[in-house]
Amino acid sequence: MKGMCGRYASARSDVDLIEGFGIDDVLGPEPPPSWNVAPTQDSRVVLERALPAQPGATRQLRTMRWGLVPSWAKSPKIGSKMINARLETLTDKPAFRVAVARRRLVVPADGYYEWQSIGGDKVPYFLHEPGRGLSFAGLYEMWRDPTRPPEDPDRWLWTYAIVTTTAPDALGHLHDRSPVVVPDDLVDAWLDPELTDPDRVRDLLAAMPEPRLVPHVVSRAVNSANNNGPELRLPAPETPAQQALPL
Repeated sequence: MKGMCGRYASARSDVDLIEGFGIDDVLGPEPPPSWNVAPTQDSRVVLERALPAQPGATRQLRTMRWGLVPSWAKSPKIGSKMINARLETLTDKPAFRVAVARRRLVVPADGYYEWQSIGGDKVPYFLHEPGRGLSFAGLYEMWRDPTRPPEDPDRWLWTYAIVTTTAPDALGHLHDRSPVVVPDDLVDAWLDPELTDPDRVRDLLAAMPEPRLVPHVVSRAVNSANNNGPELRLPAPETPAQQALPL
């Protein structure tokens, strides 16, 4: 697969997310669970926004499209190329430097998929933290569709990207990049809309520990975004060549 993170599972219900993240406001209908979220598809995200005539910030659960479309983009098609934002260049890239200071979110996930190259073949793995959900660090933007009238409530397209970093040594043999996982005790800080200083955002990212993820081989059915279901994340038999590789 090109890039990282390129597929993930997001099957937790709104009820679980509302309780787990302390949600104040739920926006949009609950999407069906997905065990194979792919770029340009919609998924639930968590963010905080300061709303007019309301004190403080409101923590929202809403649905957005995966693949960030900058506000200045001429077409939303650019989003398919911006599913990830590299931590090392967040404050330099025009597409991300405003969002990292003002529009951060977390992406609830059960785990993600990665493909390892073995003898010219691509073997899919599912990486997760047993017994726990994950919160990927992300950024979001709002793009106004110029073809829709100002009074059209659907004129705004909300999109997001997942922040990635250098993969920890334990996972580097699978891929050189991995999503930034926000630990529970830093979710509030990451979502805080009053945190706008890029240097402080970088310090916060640097403070995030490496996640303890467990990988296992899964079915090649995950290769197609048309396939979905909880069986996709279940362990699949390994070939002798895969069994000989260190994990």
